[in-house]
Amino acid sequence: MTADVKNEPTRRDFLYIATGAVGVVGVGSAAWPLVDQMNPSAAVQALATVEFDLSTVEQGALVLIKWNGLPIFVRHRTPDAIAEAQGTALADLKDPAPDSARVKLGQEQWLIMIANCTHLGCVPEFDTGVFRGGWDCKCHGSQYDSAGRVRSGPAPKNLVLPPYEFLSDTLVKIG
Repeated sequence: MTADVKNEPTRRDFLYIATGAVGVVGVGSAAWPLVDQMNPSAAVQALATVEFDLSTVEQGALVLIKWNGLPIFVRHRTPDAIAEAQGTALADLKDPAPDSARVKLGQEQWLIMIANCTHLGCVPEFDTGVFRGGWDCKCHGSQYDSAGRVRSGPAPKNLVLPPYEFLSDTLVKIG
């Protein structure tokens, strides 16, 4: 004799499913503010990119701007500075990088770099070092050439290039 077993859902099954669903929604509602507070603040997001008008920088001049709390060098290089940077032998460099890898094609007159020495993060001084049109980090003696490439001193790497793109011939977006 076999008993007739019904596989139909019962009221108890419904209560288990409903209780589980309400629990999942409750946990999600409680966890969301904790996860959301880890996002960057509106002030940080506003500084994530910066647009800069290059028409204000005269040829041969250097401007220091801020992006994401970092100082940025924007330099309008002269034809002589470009030729000197392009003519430097890569064997003479501590961190070999051709000038063409440090600027955007067609915009070689603009050199845009993070203005922190790669040794300990000081801000190097422009046009005071051994290399004409370069940078000198007075703190520990690192010398950078006119393309921001380290030539001597304890700095291990060239000045870092931020992500940037030209929106027009006179407008650059950093970040």
